[in-house]
Amino acid sequence: MNSQTEKRLVPGPAGQIEVAIDLPPGSNSGTPPLGTALICHPNPTQGGTMDNKVVQTLARAFIQLGWRAVRFNFRGIGQSAGGWDEGRGEVDDALAVLDAVRAPGEALILSGFSFGGYVASRAAQRLAEPARRLVLVGPATSRFDTAPVPADTVVIHGEVDDVVPLAAVLDWARPQGLPVTVVPGVGHFFHGQLPLLKSLVVRAFDPTKI
Repeated sequence: MNSQTEKRLVPGPAGQIEVAIDLPPGSNSGTPPLGTALICHPNPTQGGTMDNKVVQTLARAFIQLGWRAVRFNFRGIGQSAGGWDEGRGEVDDALAVLDAVRAPGEALILSGFSFGGYVASRAAQRLAEPARRLVLVGPATSRFDTAPVPADTVVIHGEVDDVVPLAAVLDWARPQGLPVTVVPGVGHFFHGQLPLLKSLVVRAFDPTKI
């Protein structure tokens, strides 16, 4: 994402996993991050990678909020070993990255875009300690069996999303009583509206940082 991004390979269930870590301002002067924010990327069979613009926008939002932003490539993408596992192994990949980069008991945000939202929802179910919060952008509820999530989950979706219809997200959210922030006139990839997406995420956590 920038010249300060740390790239590393960590062990995963299908082999090594490629990870990118960005630290918030002040980390080098002794101010520790508030915790780790893991960001899961969109469907790898459709070109999704950890360098996706929405994924990078989420990383920038978390860095601004004072969190360590951790992106990674699912199995078979970039330098990550293995191949597509229809979502099952990709959830395992997310948990393996957390095991490798997160300190025991450290505060955690789980987030994801599109298919990555499905992965984040399923990974949240398998954590021994709950994540502090989930952030799902354009979650692929019409394509993958996205799990129920806590009531304070941040869900953001484009009004004219042509990949995951807004109606599908509302149908998933409605039984949970889960609010969904709808961005008018915006499609799946938030073209031209990435600054707004970033501000929505930041505002959901800390309105003073807008």
